Amino acid sequence: MRRGLCATGVLALWTAVGPAAALDVCVEGSYPPFSEVTADGKLRGFDIDIAGALCEELGEACTFRLTRWERMIPALTADVCDAIVASMSDTDQRRQAIDFTEPYYRSAVRFVGPAGAATGDAPEALTGKVVGVQRDTVNQVFMERHYPAVALRLYGNQEHVLLDLTLGRLDAVLGEAAQLDAGFLATPAGEGFGFIGPGYFDPEVQGRGAAIGVRKQDTALRERLNAAIAGIRADGRYQAIARRYFDVDIYGE
Repeated sequence: MRRGLCATGVLALWTAVGPAAALDVCVEGSYPPFSEVTADGKLRGFDIDIAGALCEELGEACTFRLTRWERMIPALTADVCDAIVASMSDTDQRRQAIDFTEPYYRSAVRFVGPAGAATGDAPEALTGKVVGVQRDTVNQVFMERHYPAVALRLYGNQEHVLLDLTLGRLDAVLGEAAQLDAGFLATPAGEGFGFIGPGYFDPEVQGRGAAIGVRKQDTALRERLNAAIAGIRADGRYQAIARRYFDVDIYGE
């Protein structure tokens, strides 16, 4: 296990069957249904299950390190963790600091707001509105690029974004369609809210999709993880995990 700055949060150990070496994985824990901490302090979600399946495929004993979003890349480069599995988009900007595996899912971004409250999602339809997004995400970049005149409110995590939407402090939010659908609209908290407009995928903003972050020098680990992603897709484990959380094919969305 690598030593370094302590990430804030709980640690969870995933023990693989067979010979094992230590692998530390940074996860977020505040992005349901991809990653969340349950009432009894356990980590769950699509990212968590995928990371666990990859650890099994690699034959690694993995420790999950709960890490704030803005600390993900610094934690990786400081050797606090060996990989980031946190729905992180593989973008050219992030590639200046770290490397990525092949994508393990793709999701368009969409607006969500009170049902029937908005007539459209064009910039002119959002004039005078306040839109919330998680800070330092592709959602923020998407808004700044395509909706520069719309008032933007930034938050440390997605849970706080959605909380302020339900409290009436925001007119709309922008986020990954898969997360907003399964993690908000399909829950009691999402009652009375709905999607505004279609989904968008801008490769210049959203990159190649969500991938696993690794240090630039860890090329062998990157290729092992690529092989592991292919392995869990080939034997159906990936699809079985995805069906627990989503009604759509998130891999190719």
